[in-house]
Amino acid sequence: MQRVILSPPALPSSALAELKQWLGITTTQDDAPLTALLRAALQTCEAFTGLMPIEAECEEMLPACAGWRSLATRPVTAITALDGVTASGDRFILTTGTYDFELDADGAGRVRLLEAGAATHVAVRFTAGLAPDWDGLPDSLRHGLMRLAAHQHRERESDGAAPLPPASVAALWRPWRRMRLA
Repeated sequence: MQRVILSPPALPSSALAELKQWLGITTTQDDAPLTALLRAALQTCEAFTGLMPIEAECEEMLPACAGWRSLATRPVTAITALDGVTASGDRFILTTGTYDFELDADGAGRVRLLEAGAATHVAVRFTAGLAPDWDGLPDSLRHGLMRLAAHQHRERESDGAAPLPPASVAALWRPWRRMRLA
């Protein structure tokens, strides 16, 4: 998968405040590293569950060939544009009628080229995520994100790397985990 996040999810100040409260931190000197830990926790959550927690604008590059191609990112809430990409890397807009796309109830997004033209690849722009923002996250996911960021903060000076996510976080996220057979 070649995914690029075009506009990452915004972390509101309430997310940082929640983590600082969890850790008992009252100063602002650690705000930047704590925010980085929250972002890393979001990435770990996506890797573990197979679902992007907070909506973001993304783009994936797929081969331009016949048949349906599934996007790797889930859950897809909207497919907004498709561009053809030539072998030299030039982009052109694919017009309506040269492609089909569909969104499944399980969050999968698929595209199919009807006419590829000079395209060797297709760049698919879409929105994906379980919740529109931090406050819309299900409680178990949000609590797991807090616990993971706090765990990483507390373990920042330890010698060995523990497996991620810790068992307490994995237990919160396991009901959301989606497995796919390759």
